[in-house]
Amino acid sequence: MHTATALHPAQAAEELHHYTVIDVRTPGEYASGRLPGAHNIPLDHLDIALPALKAAAVRGPLLMVCASGNRSTTACERLAAAGIPAATLTGGTTAWIQHGHPVHRDDTNTTKAAWSMERQVRLAAGSLVVTGLALGTRYRPARWLSAAIGGGLVFSALTDTCGMAMLLAKLPHNRPRTTDLNATLDTISR
Repeated sequence: MHTATALHPAQAAEELHHYTVIDVRTPGEYASGRLPGAHNIPLDHLDIALPALKAAAVRGPLLMVCASGNRSTTACERLAAAGIPAATLTGGTTAWIQHGHPVHRDDTNTTKAAWSMERQVRLAAGSLVVTGLALGTRYRPARWLSAAIGGGLVFSALTDTCGMAMLLAKLPHNRPRTTDLNATLDTISR
């Protein structure tokens, strides 16, 4: 299995024209700002995209991108297991923007501003903790909800995974339309 190459934003900016850029964030995150020329294939759709990604990798190198570099690293590992080499952008789009590189956005008049997955997780976790504590004032066992969420957050930090993000990614506003995904796969297959 290949180890993914990690590209610093400055290096990626210089070499971007050599890469097929694949953004593995949710469609909403992708619409809110992406690297120039990036194609959106959410991480949970990566398996269906393997044939198209393999075809794209034959023509040139792949650069996997997400918000922080965690999901793109996971994508690189999954691609490597399928025999497809890919690089990841160190620090993701967050670092890309911090280094002053351009991003493309969908027209804000037609696209509602999307929340990043991290922000969605913070809202969900915080809401569940507050709900557990509030209900716990009348029904003591409800406090276990807050304890379970806190334990899940600790587990998430220790393992660098996030079950809540995986669940939130399945919500309709975080999923690509089938026609959009098929068009992306057709584009990168050619």
